[in-house]
Amino acid sequence: MKWRFITALMSVTLLVLLVQDIPLGFYLQQVEHERIITSLERDAFILAGRSEQALETATTSDDAELIQATKDYRDAGGSRVVIVNSSGTAVVISDDDQADLGTSYLNRPEIVEALSGAISTGHRFSTTLNQELLYVAVPILSGTEVLGAVRLTYPDYIVSNTVNEQLGLLSLVAVVALLLAAIVGYIVSGSITRRIRLLQSATEELAAGDLRSRADESAGTSELRSLAASFNDMATRLELLITQQRTFAADASHQLRTPLTALRLRLERAHDLVEVDPAGAAERLAAAEAEADRLSNLIEGLLLVSRTEASDAPREIVDLAALARGRVEQWQALAAETNVVIGYEGPMTLNVVAVPNAVEQIADNYIDNALAVSPADSIIVVHVQVAGSEAILHVMDQGPGLSPDECVRAFDRFWRAQSDKNGSGLGLAIVAQLARASGGKAELAPRVNGGLDASATFDIARN
Repeated sequence: MKWRFITALMSVTLLVLLVQDIPLGFYLQQVEHERIITSLERDAFILAGRSEQALETATTSDDAELIQATKDYRDAGGSRVVIVNSSGTAVVISDDDQADLGTSYLNRPEIVEALSGAISTGHRFSTTLNQELLYVAVPILSGTEVLGAVRLTYPDYIVSNTVNEQLGLLSLVAVVALLLAAIVGYIVSGSITRRIRLLQSATEELAAGDLRSRADESAGTSELRSLAASFNDMATRLELLITQQRTFAADASHQLRTPLTALRLRLERAHDLVEVDPAGAAERLAAAEAEADRLSNLIEGLLLVSRTEASDAPREIVDLAALARGRVEQWQALAAETNVVIGYEGPMTLNVVAVPNAVEQIADNYIDNALAVSPADSIIVVHVQVAGSEAILHVMDQGPGLSPDECVRAFDRFWRAQSDKNGSGLGLAIVAQLARASGGKAELAPRVNGGLDASATFDIARN
């Protein structure tokens, strides 16, 4: 991935440079050509002005000064100067050997055009010099009379060399840009791939069984941080599920061992007494049946806890007040048998959000536990109240209560109070799980005047 990213970035950079630099190169060549032509035209007119007097007077001293001026110009700029009279004969040449002095230049189209009073510019191939030349030819005027012409020629390769130097600088800039693109691509791709490798490492550790493996959410691009957060959420959920399964297996194996052993011993004892003591054998079988019932209840409780922990049931809007009143009515007959009064306090209707059947099961567990410990002539109050954006279901009894430490431990699986000899220790664990699944919490608290306040919190539904 790293090298693909670097290659892609360099390719895009190279494409941009080519699209930009190729037209720029042609533009620079054109600008340089026009600059030199303009410069030659200016210089040609200057020399034409200086040649006017020499052509009019034909004085030797004037010719000597003009010849020296043309040589100085040649030495300064590299241009060849030829000055012809009105008949097209060379009268001044910037060459040192002066071999072409007196030669007719009427065979040069630019000379003929200049002698006609026009300015001639362009480039052509010189067979004499065997090279491409830029030329400028201007007339030498005295009023309206054409006294001659000045021609400047400039090697075309000098223009090409100047342009090539500028293109070389552009090429150097392009190479530097490509190198910078490669460096930036290496840094950026390295940062991305490093975060991906770390995430891959965390994934491999999780797959190898390290449930504590987590990805770093604090660095990298927003997409990588989001991916790391999603991975951590998945890992946390997976750790929770596996921990729950391990806990369930450990709890089940521990809690089932005792009733299974007792059941086996009673059955063996009953087998031994079948012939010698049928009544004793029947008593042992009855005890075995009771132990089997206890074992069945224990298994059902374990399965219910497992289902509530693994469940991802959608929440729904339910009327907490109506459900609480309904559970009070269902339990009143059983409460009357033990001379316990059970009543409801709170609003007539209050909508909350909870998983299906959670309110009923929580209320039933709390009321069942309260009835089991409530003395005769005591009162159990089921109270629903609003606390901000939450609704709280209370089941308050006047029994012996629990200490603050016991109130916390009561929601652990298989924990039972000393007074509870028949329970499985799973009821409150189920209550706590149902409350969490509903987005709330379950709590136990000692009452000031004795007894226990068992509560569950739910979010009030928004219309």
